[in-house]
Amino acid sequence: MNERVTGAAYAAGWKLVRVLPERPVRALFEGGAGWMAGRGGASVRRLAANLRRVVGPEMSDADLADLTKRGLQSYARYWYEAFRMPEWSHAEIERRFVLENVEELDRAVAAGRGVVVALPHAGNWDLAGAWATLHGVPVTTVAERLKPEDLYQRFLSFRRALGMEILPLTGASRPPLDVLTERVRAGRVAVLLSERDLSARGIEVDFFGERTKMPAGPAVLALRTGAPLFGLALWNDGPVTRARLIGPIETGPGSAVVRGEAVTPGLPAPQAAAQADAEQPAAAGAVATVAADEQPDATPTKVHANGGTSDGGDRSGGDAPHSVKIEDGHRDAARVAAVTQRVADALAEGIAEHPVDWHMLQPLWLADLPPRRRRRTAD
Repeated sequence: MNERVTGAAYAAGWKLVRVLPERPVRALFEGGAGWMAGRGGASVRRLAANLRRVVGPEMSDADLADLTKRGLQSYARYWYEAFRMPEWSHAEIERRFVLENVEELDRAVAAGRGVVVALPHAGNWDLAGAWATLHGVPVTTVAERLKPEDLYQRFLSFRRALGMEILPLTGASRPPLDVLTERVRAGRVAVLLSERDLSARGIEVDFFGERTKMPAGPAVLALRTGAPLFGLALWNDGPVTRARLIGPIETGPGSAVVRGEAVTPGLPAPQAAAQADAEQPAAAGAVATVAADEQPDATPTKVHANGGTSDGGDRSGGDAPHSVKIEDGHRDAARVAAVTQRVADALAEGIAEHPVDWHMLQPLWLADLPPRRRRRTAD
């Protein structure tokens, strides 16, 4: 599908779905998902293979096929709700979303240190963000630039209208991770999709008994700022989307001071990235080197200075490049890897409880990648 057709399809969705009666439109989306499941295309087979990792070999093939069909209907529901959400009143958002352990969020926000939330491609996280802003919780995330540009701008407008601050992944004057650091230190909540980064920057973790790679961004952001780090489980319960914070996730001992900023020893300080930014244009994958001046035994750390991404409009499980690469052998590499593994465990807990609402329609585990792609993840 070319860019013009894609943009026109999304534009039509936003215009038509929000004005048509809810029941027949919902039935149309669910029916389309059922038809897609019956065709059994590549995305359907991939979702089924991913769900097999979650449910294990005990589930029969027939039950797995049914789970996959319902998973596609959950995915279609996200789009149906996304198209209609701009018309929802505050009361409607309150009616459709419940955070079960809201006291955890209230306590973390009240502490004034900001919060980092890692979540999977599950449920309707846009609705979670809209609900949070209604409750006075300031949410910041990062959006990957989509093509066509008109589609990207529509998603920016959509999420900003819900009350969220959206940082562009590329094209800004500063790396998103540095801006996220400032926002978290100012007391905001950084929300990052976090279960897939099959680039060379990803951190290798165990996930449902097999190896994959996940972004380091949530771990590094929590270690930089001292903010509590949570996983988030999201699932549908009838007409309501429910969520549960998992954590706070253990991040280890306290931080040290690098160039006047409280960060983990050797992890990148925002000032250094800003200085590098002044010397050369910011770009995706730009590399900044940070020396820990107050740490005589610390070695410089190379950091791919991007931020996280909310994945723009792609809900099918695209990479979430919170692009922070701690050089192999650096003394903090093990700490970042350990925290990232704990993030993976938290996400797995929520997905295992509600696999039907996990929208991962792309390859995730390293074993599923063709050899050439697998080699690229290690470069």
